[in-house]
Amino acid sequence: MHKPQVFGHRGASAAAPENTLEAYDLARVQGADGVELDVRRTADGALVVHHDAELPGGRIIAATTQADLPASIPTLEAALDTCAGLVVNVEIKNIPGEPDFHETCTLADEVVALLSERAGRDRVLISSFHLATIDRVKVLDPEIRTGFLTLVEPTALESVRLASKRGHDAINPYFLFVDEALIDAAHGAGLEVNAWTVNDPDVIVALAVLGVDGIVTDVPDVALAALDSGAGSSP
Repeated sequence: MHKPQVFGHRGASAAAPENTLEAYDLARVQGADGVELDVRRTADGALVVHHDAELPGGRIIAATTQADLPASIPTLEAALDTCAGLVVNVEIKNIPGEPDFHETCTLADEVVALLSERAGRDRVLISSFHLATIDRVKVLDPEIRTGFLTLVEPTALESVRLASKRGHDAINPYFLFVDEALIDAAHGAGLEVNAWTVNDPDVIVALAVLGVDGIVTDVPDVALAALDSGAGSSP
């Protein structure tokens, strides 16, 4: 059985507060190959790591200065420092309909600029549900690896076509839409497949048997134990 990389979803988020330095540290301790995290921009231009556009209570991150954010919300730079040596899947949050959406994808420019100042760009995968955002990343720096995140639309097979046509490196589909046909199409197009978010040990092993390249999970320790136990009984 092929053993995929294991990414802590927002860190080891089942056991520590998600998208915190603590969660990233714990993912490392649990043996994860990498972490997945989310980046947004504050009112004063800081790149910070938070999944939702709004804070609990309703304040919008894009309308709040970094100094007024909870101390638990790290900057992207601090997150990358904490994750040094791990693979980091940086999801750029630029979703139409959310209050911080920018059609010009300027957040991509700022993330690429930050990465250009640092070592370790080869251990970063930038992903987004917004295809134009990762297109922008490739224009700015073709060497940075990019992945197209998908849920329902476009279909998984259509996402393979789009990602391949636009020169991306991976597709990151919701795990329920991963099957043998998708894996074959993606690998045939030279794309990696990183399935999210998978916590059930049996499903993790089944996806590994299919040949996924990455498992994004809230429970890296559970995923790794499942893969280790499944390796002896699966082809």
